Amino acid sequence: MTLPRPQIGDTIQSLSTPLPVIDEDRLAGNIKRVQDYMSAHNLAFRPHIKTHKIPALARQQVEAGASGINCQKITEAEVFADAGFEDILITFNILGADKLARLAALNERISGLKVVADSIVTVTGLAAYFAGRKPLTVLVECDTGGGRCGVQTPDEAAALARGIVASKSLIFGGLMTYPKPHTEAAVEHFFIATMAYLAVDGIECPIRSNGGTPSLFSAHLVPTATEHRAGTYIYNDRSMARAGHCSLDDCAMHILATVVSRPTPERAILDAGSKALTSDLLGFSDYGLIVEYPDAVITGLSEEHATVDLSKVEGIRPEIGERVRIIPNHTCVVSNLFDVMTFHRDGIVTRVEDVAARGLVW
Repeated sequence: MTLPRPQIGDTIQSLSTPLPVIDEDRLAGNIKRVQDYMSAHNLAFRPHIKTHKIPALARQQVEAGASGINCQKITEAEVFADAGFEDILITFNILGADKLARLAALNERISGLKVVADSIVTVTGLAAYFAGRKPLTVLVECDTGGGRCGVQTPDEAAALARGIVASKSLIFGGLMTYPKPHTEAAVEHFFIATMAYLAVDGIECPIRSNGGTPSLFSAHLVPTATEHRAGTYIYNDRSMARAGHCSLDDCAMHILATVVSRPTPERAILDAGSKALTSDLLGFSDYGLIVEYPDAVITGLSEEHATVDLSKVEGIRPEIGERVRIIPNHTCVVSNLFDVMTFHRDGIVTRVEDVAARGLVW
């Protein structure tokens, strides 16, 4: 059964819950603030669409000045290619015949596809599959302290770049990192050292791609970088407000929820469980901030229920049937939980967008 779709002109308080809603003015303000910063520092900006997974929002970001987009998986990139995007960077090691076939087809369709690799295994697989096909641009992923993927030293980065250059089916595109927040000096050192190694061999390094919303407003402290990638900033969330990158008033996404039970004076139950709110804590001890009752604590989530401790709420407490708004800890995960996203201005629905790349994690 298809759920009722919100309609333009509806009041958000009339909509069935649980439901994420996006404030249009906050959304536009977030896009403008970050793009203005990047433009002021002559940095190309590549928004990561995993936060919203909606082509219409990526188009807003590009129209504001973004140079291209960042996807995490091939299937995400296919959706955005279908929507007309050409400059797409996929920041994930791609392995296996099925994925390589899809990647090659995507590379034939668009002019600006780029991927990353952090091992000779990945590079060898790409080189072999793309032999005789349109060459693929590959960036070397570098671990500058984030502790996830990436070659570990500038020497290793340069060696892998040489392997890409040696292949007739690949084009060396540059360097990419997703660093630990606030480690700009380490990123700059890694990029400079790697470029020095490459210069000895006469290898150009056109792209130096830095990333992360947590490092967003210190991106200018990596002057060697040519671009910055970030995703969460478009909606913002509780973790970004805690980090000082925005205020709670800049959080464009709220999850509407209804109080469905008040078993005791100090406990409320909402209809938004782990299927509507992310279970990510990100260092918090609770599962989101209730805007109307900031002293209430969402202490636990089951699939369909949120348990709320009201013991610290002074005065009026929420009643059964009352609607509340929740700022999630991590907005990106919420996007992947819903088929549509509802946008509003001053509480009136302005548009409803399909989350076109929802569930596309392949």
